[in-house]
Amino acid sequence: PDIADVSAVIDWALANSPADADRIGLGGVSYAAGITLLASAQDPRVKAVVAMSGWADLIESIYSGRTQHVQAAAMLGAAGYLTGRPGPELKTLLGNFLGSRLDKEQEMIEWGRRRSASEQVDRINANGAAIMLGNAWGDTIFPPNQYAKFYERLTGPKRLEFRPGDHATAEGTGLLGLPNDTWTNAHRWFDRYLKGERNGVDTEAPVQIKSRSDNGYEGYADWKSVGAGGTEKLALSDSEHLFANVDSGANGGILLLSSALDQFVKAPPIASVPLLPRAFAAVWQSERYDRARRIRGTAKLHTTVTPTKGDGTFVAYLYDVGPLGIGKLVSNAPYTFHGKTPGQAFGVDLELFSTAYD
Repeated sequence: PDIADVSAVIDWALANSPADADRIGLGGVSYAAGITLLASAQDPRVKAVVAMSGWADLIESIYSGRTQHVQAAAMLGAAGYLTGRPGPELKTLLGNFLGSRLDKEQEMIEWGRRRSASEQVDRINANGAAIMLGNAWGDTIFPPNQYAKFYERLTGPKRLEFRPGDHATAEGTGLLGLPNDTWTNAHRWFDRYLKGERNGVDTEAPVQIKSRSDNGYEGYADWKSVGAGGTEKLALSDSEHLFANVDSGANGGILLLSSALDQFVKAPPIASVPLLPRAFAAVWQSERYDRARRIRGTAKLHTTVTPTKGDGTFVAYLYDVGPLGIGKLVSNAPYTFHGKTPGQAFGVDLELFSTAYD
């Protein structure tokens, strides 16, 4: 019904205003961003889209690593109750998701797929709308990885922008009418693909990112090129035996707050690495670097886990550790397993949330 609403608005505008059927664009933030992408798959009249702080893959957004992103799901549910009237289906889905109803897992995944533009990318490409995507590195509701993967599958005119911040904070000031890079480029995108203006937005490098550590932009030909500057592998040492269900002191911060602090005052979540209790946290450190390192794209962890129980969750954290042992969070990601044989090792390949950090 929400997608049908978009087409109904277009129908109304064409019937009751001087709107031009060949110049229809959709723009939105968060929920509206996801809706604009889905609508561009269903309504070929849409010629241009700007989707800011949205989702392309709902499952990868709040269930990556097969792990419930509890704060994100609770925030989305609360927003629904505050601003609308959640129906029985959504109420049941949220209850099952937050209640860890694994017997309903496949049902929840199918629910998410039907609401993911990544599942309809062929229709979006066939309709040919020009798609601009914008998001923040630290978006705790819709992380950047899923947007980047979706962007790579688009075949029409496209642009991808990543900046420091959390959910909707990168474009937040623009909602108040204040100067804002995201909104400036959104207007340029619409001017180019709806008005036909030759303003240069289509000749710039289509992937534009800003590091969390400085204020400059970097342009790339595609998402793969972001991490193409070289890969460094750090070998993990001997195995560690860990006790579970005790807070190690490492964490990804607080929804909306922590990444906003990183954006505005460059203060990411921190932890004292020497004080992390080794009974509850496996800690591996590289040698001290004698020059700066530029992290771009997606860090990956490969490890082996031998569980004492069949179900469990762990979280990987990548820290930038200073001389006093204070680690600034570079990235992290969770991983959950179910139905494993106790005492039998299994391999894990985990992508951390994409970032740009110096």
